[in-house]
Amino acid sequence: MSEYSLSSILEAVLLAAGRPVTVEQILELFEETQRPTAEEVKAALAELGQTCADRAFELREVASGWRIQVRPQFSDVVSRLWQERPSRYSRALLETLALIAYRQPITRGEIENIRGVTVSSSLMRTLHERNWVRVVGHREVPGRPELLGTTRDFLDYFGLRSLDDLPTLAELRDLDDIKVQLEFPGGAPVPAIPSLPAPSDAPDAVSDSDPGAALEDDSPDEESTADDEDDDPPGEAQAPTLVAAPPDSQER
Repeated sequence: MSEYSLSSILEAVLLAAGRPVTVEQILELFEETQRPTAEEVKAALAELGQTCADRAFELREVASGWRIQVRPQFSDVVSRLWQERPSRYSRALLETLALIAYRQPITRGEIENIRGVTVSSSLMRTLHERNWVRVVGHREVPGRPELLGTTRDFLDYFGLRSLDDLPTLAELRDLDDIKVQLEFPGGAPVPAIPSLPAPSDAPDAVSDSDPGAALEDDSPDEESTADDEDDDPPGEAQAPTLVAAPPDSQER
């Protein structure tokens, strides 16, 4: 097929792609007479993964395919290559995203009942613009509220193959002690997950725009933020561990 090994060819393909590539897409790169089988590609990927074991980068499978990325422990140094301000997300956004990820499909009203605050339109717009959240249906109740779920882009950003790769709630024992700095297996931060309070008889939920209701970040130099604050424009979002910055359906 070539004077180079298949694993070397795949390494070149993934480095050049700068995004996840599926086995099917890899097969399409070869002439029909030289095309390897899917099993041979998977074996070469496994060989490439072993080759990367002692390197500063790793081979990882995510929802959209395979990619080569910088290992999480080097992300702080590598991120300084980019001049723009690193993406920062408010605690409110991360909590809302965590609830959607773990409780999907879920309505905006159910999120507000759990968090005890009104989810701002600005926050929801940010999640949709990032393409981390999508409408997956409607609850069959009066008003037919939208049911929200996560997308394949969400899985790719956090380095996950499927929702089954999310840390289990059993692993997250002390929910109040979870810090934004914790990491998913892919190296991106784990959102802090709010505890799930019993239903309240309070007449109205408070808005996150109320400074007294905003949840405080654990960082000492950061003030409490409302749902619609401290979220960068969509164009600045960037997974910290990717060598190059990377369909919306997914299966559990």
